[in-house]
Amino acid sequence: MDLDAYTAAHRADWDRLTELGARRRLSGAQSDELIERYQAGATQLSAIKSAAGSTLEGDRLSVGLSRARLRFTGVSANVLAQIPRFFVAQLPAALYRLRWLTLAVAVVTFVVAGLYAVWAYNDPRVLANLGTDAQLAQVANEDFVGYYSSSPAASFTGFVWTNNAWIAAQCIAFGIVGVYVPFIILQNAMSLGTTAAIMFAYDKGDVFFFYIAPHGLLELTAIFVAAAGGLLIFWAWIAPGARTRGQALAEDGRALFTVAIGLVFVLLVSGIIEGFVTSQPWPWPIKIGIGAVALAAFLTYMIVLGGRAARAGETGDLSEFEAGSTRIYGA
Repeated sequence: MDLDAYTAAHRADWDRLTELGARRRLSGAQSDELIERYQAGATQLSAIKSAAGSTLEGDRLSVGLSRARLRFTGVSANVLAQIPRFFVAQLPAALYRLRWLTLAVAVVTFVVAGLYAVWAYNDPRVLANLGTDAQLAQVANEDFVGYYSSSPAASFTGFVWTNNAWIAAQCIAFGIVGVYVPFIILQNAMSLGTTAAIMFAYDKGDVFFFYIAPHGLLELTAIFVAAAGGLLIFWAWIAPGARTRGQALAEDGRALFTVAIGLVFVLLVSGIIEGFVTSQPWPWPIKIGIGAVALAAFLTYMIVLGGRAARAGETGDLSEFEAGSTRIYGA
């Protein structure tokens, strides 16, 4: 082997390996490139040692390989130390990606619910299919309000929290099939519209809004976010762009897992409001105000903090990790 010629032929590759190994932060593509160059460099170092033994160029390449290896095999930072970053950067950035799709889901839901409510309210035959007059009157006059105090507040909170978190998780997990999220959206809209029609038919429209608003502002928004996440993962499969379908699903799936974790906490807050606020005999401005404050806080977190994190390069990808004081952002 002509060591000088071999070195000249691969010098640019080794320099690039050294440059990547010295960087504090790597993008997903750069992380992939680092691993590829590490594998090629290890093969080249083996060739040098086999042909020439210990050499200055081989030693330099070995140092570069050692630095590169530490980037993806080093000891991870304490998981607890990464929790603040998850809530301050990763989660809001992942939510921020879904802001416009969340708005679209909300608009579709309310339009469908409104149309269904108007149709059912103005057509007695539709209401008749939902139950007898006595049954519907029971729903409007007793069951709707009684539902919110049917169990102790703590038990009721736990029930609605786990139920809504399960629905949100299903939206994200089964979003890839394409039809599940639209089904959930339409089912939710139809249920909302049907209930509204019954309540208005028995002159309880104000009760409907008063009992839905305190917790529903945040709860429905969280479900809209989950639905948006499911639609996004489906779109990543349908139109991956420059990425392969596997890459698109892996990247977006990891970010949406971040969203799923975050929504568990959001829905816990809405569950607490539903269990401990909605049924209370407080003035309605106070109860609705609590729900409005909770929604405003979430939207600020999603849009303001999320926008700031996204502009700083955060993606919400949970494969991003910290090794020592150095961060690698995987694909």
